[in-house]
Amino acid sequence: MARKEFEYKGKTLEELRAMSLKELAQILPSRARRTISRGFNEEQRKFIEKAGHARKSTEGKPIVVETHFRDVPVLPDMIGATIGVYNGKEFVKVEVQPEMLGHYLGEFAMTRKPTKHNAPGVGATRSSLFVPVK
Repeated sequence: MARKEFEYKGKTLEELRAMSLKELAQILPSRARRTISRGFNEEQRKFIEKAGHARKSTEGKPIVVETHFRDVPVLPDMIGATIGVYNGKEFVKVEVQPEMLGHYLGEFAMTRKPTKHNAPGVGATRSSLFVPVK
């Protein structure tokens, strides 16, 4: 069975890459549209350009572009790149997939770990009296 080619609101990936930012903003969700309409600062613009070039690397291992910009939306030029997104402690490697288009980089690098509670200790509460101790 042939794999279906990715489309975003009826546009193929090549068509999306050919669009200008203004045209792309028209079809992205409202939060990303607002970010694009306000414009990116110089550092963000450099990062977006660098992420677009990292996708085109032809060597065996991918180039990881590290960034602290969690508030940059995923644009078509970034698709295929590996981006290290800072979560407050370390850079989490994120391989940008076509389905991530329009989402923000920070959504893919969690800042909090899920809490994992252990079994109750002896004398923790009255109810723990009835929990068998291993």
